[in-house]
Amino acid sequence: MARMPIIAGNWKMNKTPDEAVAFVRELTPMISHSDDVERVVAPTFLALAAVAAELRGSPVKIAAQDAHWESSGAFTSQVSVSMLAPLVDYVIIGHSECRAFLNETDENVNRKAQAVLAAGLKPIIAVGESLEQNEAGETVPFVRSQVRTALAGLAPKDMNNLVIAYEPIWAIGTGRSASGEIADDIIKTAVRDTVAELYGVDAAAAVRIQYGGSVKPENMEEFMAQPNIDGALVGGASLVADDFAALVEIASRVKGRRSASA
Repeated sequence: MARMPIIAGNWKMNKTPDEAVAFVRELTPMISHSDDVERVVAPTFLALAAVAAELRGSPVKIAAQDAHWESSGAFTSQVSVSMLAPLVDYVIIGHSECRAFLNETDENVNRKAQAVLAAGLKPIIAVGESLEQNEAGETVPFVRSQVRTALAGLAPKDMNNLVIAYEPIWAIGTGRSASGEIADDIIKTAVRDTVAELYGVDAAAAVRIQYGGSVKPENMEEFMAQPNIDGALVGGASLVADDFAALVEIASRVKGRRSASA
């Protein structure tokens, strides 16, 4: 089954609303022609409305960086999926920084996944192990557990409407990254095979799985050449228009229609 590559730029706590609008004005013409790759930007909550207005009618899609699972209530500082729905296509949930700094749990990731899907949006569900877990040989069982809990209660058809991002924590923002071959093996064994056990081989073949962690133009082709990696969840490189455009170009060349016709 052919899966459309998806490159999502997680801007984290960067860019004011004015800076975000200026950035997408620069970026959009650079990537608008690559319609064989899904292109997503994830501004801060404060910049979402301005970016959504700027990108209206554009092929570039928008993600929120998180959401609460309740539709409303006494949850100071939180943003509900219903508030985001008019503005975004995707919601990133379970990012390691939210897990580490905001006490995000696997169970809450599952609540958020269900809420995002119920609103007609698509979750990008991040999973990944720490350096200590990696060095102890615990990567596969740990990531499998994260995937199982995140997907609990979902239906096989939901696998067409979500993305899973494997992000080894030790590779995020460190300049270190897993090799393409190692990342692909973990994604196959810990993520895609787990989806197959839960929902069957067709669902596993449909779900798109990104790699994240110090992805940049210099190593992007190595990741995109792997059979189980369908794109990237990008941090630092998504803040530079030329770099993000290069990632989209590589994805198009290696896994898009240009690759199929080559």
